[in-house]
Amino acid sequence: MNSSRPYLIRAIHEWILDNEMTPHLLVDMEGEGVDVPAQQGQNGKIVLNISPQAVEGLMLGNDAIGFRARFGGIATDVYVPVAAVLAVYAKENGRGMVFSEDDNAPEPGGGSGRKSGKKPDLKIVK
Repeated sequence: MNSSRPYLIRAIHEWILDNEMTPHLLVDMEGEGVDVPAQQGQNGKIVLNISPQAVEGLMLGNDAIGFRARFGGIATDVYVPVAAVLAVYAKENGRGMVFSEDDNAPEPGGGSGRKSGKKPDLKIVK
């Protein structure tokens, strides 16, 4: 199966906007193919405001996220492969989702997601 990460990013982005909050991405700047203004980051990570007021031409694709934004008054094209997104959250309250590295990997064998001889890993959510 394909990674669920791009679908979850789009859904949470929409949910944050529907609640009139400001969506932000936490991005691994050292990820392959990441094109962001390096001087704006810290410790190899950067937080990007992806609200409609902050960006132009936002594209939340299955493989990458792209947009144009101003950093220090300079219009800059930003490109972030979905695999480099570490979290998507609302600035105002921190609600959203943090991704682990294994969220990018397709299921082994490309199949049903079931591991032979093991029960599915499920947990109760209240």
